[in-house]
Amino acid sequence: MCLSVPMRIVSIEGLSARCEARGVERVASLWLLQHEALQPGDHVLVHLGQAVRKVAAEEAAASWALFDELLAMDVPPSANA
Repeated sequence: MCLSVPMRIVSIEGLSARCEARGVERVASLWLLQHEALQPGDHVLVHLGQAVRKVAAEEAAASWALFDELLAMDVPPSANA
């Protein structure tokens, strides 16, 4: 299973963005979104170091709420995973 993580752009330099989510900062490539007018404060979905889609702040918050629900579940890891 592959997941992308919603992150807020903190700064942009060329085709790289410093992004933040929940106190964790990462640098993400903006190469796939170079046609978008991105600026600090925008939210993007980051997958394997690549920003893959711009999202609204509300969508990013909803994604984090779902992640929180999943993390709160007390389910043992699957033996088949």
